[in-house]
Amino acid sequence: MLKRKPSISVRNGLRKLGDDLKKARIRRRLTMAVVAERAGISRETLSKIQKGDPNVSMGAYAMVVMALGMGTDWMNFADLRNDTWGQIIADEDLPQRVRTRKTDG
Repeated sequence: MLKRKPSISVRNGLRKLGDDLKKARIRRRLTMAVVAERAGISRETLSKIQKGDPNVSMGAYAMVVMALGMGTDWMNFADLRNDTWGQIIADEDLPQRVRTRKTDG
Protein backbone atom coordinates (compact mmCIF):
# COMPACT_ATOMS: atom_id res chain seq x y z
CA MET A 1 0.00 0.00 0.00
CA LEU A 2 1.24 3.47 -0.83
CA LYS A 3 2.25 5.78 2.02
CA ARG A 4 1.00 8.85 0.19
CA LYS A 5 -1.23 9.61 -2.74
CA PRO A 6 0.63 9.65 -6.09
CA SER A 7 0.81 12.90 -8.02
CA ILE A 8 -1.84 13.62 -10.62
CA SER A 9 0.65 13.03 -13.44
CA VAL A 10 1.46 9.56 -12.05
CA ARG A 11 -2.24 8.74 -11.67
CA ASN A 12 -2.98 9.96 -15.21
CA GLY A 13 -0.05 8.00 -16.61
CA LEU A 14 -1.16 4.79 -14.91
CA ARG A 15 -4.75 5.31 -16.10
CA LYS A 16 -3.50 5.72 -19.67
CA LEU A 17 -1.27 2.65 -19.35
CA GLY A 18 -4.18 0.64 -17.95
CA ASP A 19 -6.49 1.78 -20.72
CA ASP A 20 -3.85 1.00 -23.36
CA LEU A 21 -3.37 -2.49 -21.91
CA LYS A 22 -7.12 -3.05 -21.92
CA LYS A 23 -7.37 -1.97 -25.56
CA ALA A 24 -4.43 -4.22 -26.46
CA ARG A 25 -6.17 -7.15 -24.76
CA ILE A 26 -9.42 -6.48 -26.61
CA ARG A 27 -7.63 -6.05 -29.98
CA ARG A 28 -6.10 -9.47 -29.43
CA ARG A 29 -9.58 -10.80 -28.60
CA LEU A 30 -8.37 -12.19 -25.28
CA THR A 31 -10.60 -12.50 -22.25
CA MET A 32 -9.56 -11.11 -18.90
CA ALA A 33 -9.42 -14.67 -17.57
CA VAL A 34 -6.93 -15.74 -20.24
CA VAL A 35 -4.63 -12.74 -19.77
CA ALA A 36 -4.79 -13.03 -15.98
CA GLU A 37 -3.88 -16.72 -16.18
CA ARG A 38 -0.99 -16.04 -18.57
CA ALA A 39 0.26 -13.25 -16.31
CA GLY A 40 -0.09 -15.34 -13.16
CA ILE A 41 -2.41 -12.84 -11.47
CA SER A 42 -6.07 -12.81 -10.49
CA ARG A 43 -8.80 -11.39 -12.69
CA GLU A 44 -9.38 -8.77 -9.98
CA THR A 45 -5.75 -7.64 -10.18
CA LEU A 46 -6.00 -7.40 -13.98
CA SER A 47 -9.12 -5.28 -13.55
CA LYS A 48 -7.21 -2.94 -11.22
CA ILE A 49 -4.34 -2.73 -13.74
CA GLN A 50 -6.75 -1.84 -16.54
CA LYS A 51 -8.06 0.98 -14.31
CA GLY A 52 -4.53 2.20 -13.59
CA ASP A 53 -4.50 1.38 -9.88
CA PRO A 54 -1.22 2.67 -8.36
CA ASN A 55 -1.40 0.08 -5.56
CA VAL A 56 -0.76 -2.81 -7.95
CA SER A 57 2.89 -3.87 -8.14
CA MET A 58 5.06 -2.93 -11.07
CA GLY A 59 5.77 -6.63 -11.51
CA ALA A 60 2.08 -7.34 -12.12
CA TYR A 61 1.94 -4.59 -14.77
CA ALA A 62 5.05 -6.10 -16.41
CA MET A 63 3.55 -9.59 -16.39
CA VAL A 64 0.46 -8.29 -18.21
CA VAL A 65 2.63 -6.58 -20.82
CA MET A 66 4.46 -9.86 -21.37
CA ALA A 67 1.21 -11.89 -21.38
CA LEU A 68 -0.07 -9.66 -24.17
CA GLY A 69 3.12 -10.28 -26.17
CA MET A 70 4.00 -6.60 -26.23
CA GLY A 71 7.75 -7.14 -26.00
CA THR A 72 10.43 -5.90 -23.66
CA ASP A 73 11.14 -2.35 -24.90
CA TRP A 74 9.76 -0.97 -21.64
CA MET A 75 12.68 -2.55 -19.80
CA ASN A 76 15.03 0.11 -21.17
CA PHE A 77 13.16 3.24 -20.12
CA ALA A 78 15.53 3.84 -17.17
CA ASP A 79 18.66 2.67 -19.01
CA LEU A 80 21.68 4.92 -18.42
CA ARG A 81 21.89 5.65 -22.15
CA ASN A 82 18.37 7.10 -22.04
CA ASP A 83 18.97 9.18 -18.89
CA THR A 84 19.70 12.56 -20.47
CA TRP A 85 19.37 14.51 -17.21
CA GLY A 86 21.61 12.08 -15.37
CA GLN A 87 24.24 12.44 -18.08
CA ILE A 88 24.06 16.25 -17.89
CA ILE A 89 24.48 16.16 -14.11
CA ALA A 90 27.41 13.73 -14.36
CA ASP A 91 29.06 15.89 -17.03
CA GLU A 92 28.82 18.95 -14.76
CA ASP A 93 30.82 17.09 -12.12
CA LEU A 94 33.71 16.35 -14.49
CA PRO A 95 36.98 18.05 -13.50
CA GLN A 96 38.15 21.01 -15.58
CA ARG A 97 41.62 19.48 -16.01
CA VAL A 98 43.23 16.16 -15.44
CA ARG A 99 46.73 16.11 -14.04
CA THR A 100 49.13 13.25 -13.75
CA ARG A 101 49.87 12.17 -10.21
CA LYS A 102 53.26 12.80 -8.76
CA THR A 103 55.04 9.65 -7.75
CA ASP A 104 57.50 9.43 -4.88
CA GLY A 105 60.89 8.39 -5.92
